[in-house]
Amino acid sequence: MGKIVLSISVSLDGYFEGPDREIDWHLVDEEVHQHFNDRLSEASAFLEGRVTYELMAGYWPHAGKDPAATPVEKEFAKIWTDMPKIAFSRTLDEHARWNTVVWRDVDREQIEALKERTDGDLVVGGPNLAASFAALDLIDEYRIYVHPVLIGRGRPLFPTTDERTPLRLTGTHTFGNGVVQLRYEPVRAGGGSTDEG
Repeated sequence: MGKIVLSISVSLDGYFEGPDREIDWHLVDEEVHQHFNDRLSEASAFLEGRVTYELMAGYWPHAGKDPAATPVEKEFAKIWTDMPKIAFSRTLDEHARWNTVVWRDVDREQIEALKERTDGDLVVGGPNLAASFAALDLIDEYRIYVHPVLIGRGRPLFPTTDERTPLRLTGTHTFGNGVVQLRYEPVRAGGGSTDEG
């Protein structure tokens, strides 16, 4: 059975993007980019919100042909283009390109059925989609990449909520440029985490 993983970058003060949607503060050097490639190439599918999908589709299908692209960028361009993708949107054309299908809503039964027939990770991209998945307790692992910068203002990764979600730290990794990966799993009913039942 597959696992639903949120993989996303944040600033140290908890923002995933600046007030004007800027992400130029992301410290993605060759080491970090290769890590992303290695992990994401093992996934079974990318689950993306409309904004994230359009951002990725506007760049990566063509990035591999750019003579200035680095080898890791060319590698990721192929990973993203070839990977099966589900874009969640009420406005995107149902016949999206680059191995993409469009689902209109985040439906718990539909997602759980997808997990049942999938072996690898289903990687969630985009904070709005992540919030929808989290509200339905559908995220099995949080992979948060904390970048060593305070950007002061922007859009916080996690929306305000009255819910409390206990998590268990399952791993960390520090990159040479100061980015730190934190891995957590939800502690679900009965006190166990997702890898215990």
